[in-house]
Amino acid sequence: MSDVRFTHIGGPTVLIEFDGWRLLTDPTFDAPGRTYAFGWGTSSRKLTGPALSPADVGPVHAILLTHDHHGDNLDDAGRALLAATGTTITTRSGARRLGGTTRGLGSGESTRLEASGRPPIEITATPCRHGPPLSRPITGDVIGFALTWPGQAHGPLWITGDTVYHRALRRAAARVRPGTVLLHLGGVGFPLTGPLRYTMTASEAVRLCEPIAPRTILPIHYEGWQHFRQGRESIERDLLRAPKRIGDRFHWLPIGSAEQVRL
Repeated sequence: MSDVRFTHIGGPTVLIEFDGWRLLTDPTFDAPGRTYAFGWGTSSRKLTGPALSPADVGPVHAILLTHDHHGDNLDDAGRALLAATGTTITTRSGARRLGGTTRGLGSGESTRLEASGRPPIEITATPCRHGPPLSRPITGDVIGFALTWPGQAHGPLWITGDTVYHRALRRAAARVRPGTVLLHLGGVGFPLTGPLRYTMTASEAVRLCEPIAPRTILPIHYEGWQHFRQGRESIERDLLRAPKRIGDRFHWLPIGSAEQVRL
């Protein structure tokens, strides 16, 4: 069996440690207070800073970057960290923008991380739609990641990425059959676009997870920003209405300290 340590640093940023590997998702380390433009008249203010600094985190072997073009998933301090990390895996368009040794994946494509003395990790990109239908030209390309390595007793680790609930996501979940899900929530919305949402709400997350019944569901990307419309309290209220066999699988990672999960 694989025991994995997750450290939720804030927003979508999580340090994942197992069998000698240290992986980091969507690095966001800027201080709070700044307003970031997301394009087409939308913006958001960062309300809280990271629980750990890059120095606190220490060296990482690879960064899993769901997308590079929104400041709540990659900010200035996060970009500086990319240069100090051997491997970054992201979207094809993001890889073109970032250059260097960045690996770009389209949905369904895979790459492999290998190192002496550590188990190989197969990483497959999963589909995201970062908004309502037909919004991709505005919101840009985003991917999630399914991670598989030897010794997983309960299935792959799935990082959903910033996405709403949609058919391709549901089909990907059925293919991956994850044991553990790092679930991007927040119900992102903007005054300019009214009721439209750009990431999942808790009710959508329950719809996604109920058919596949992962062993552990770890919410992230729900706090610290002005554009998150559904924080932890609201998510928890919605989970009270969810079937108990799914609601009980949601587990809140403490922000800033490591917690061990068996995969």
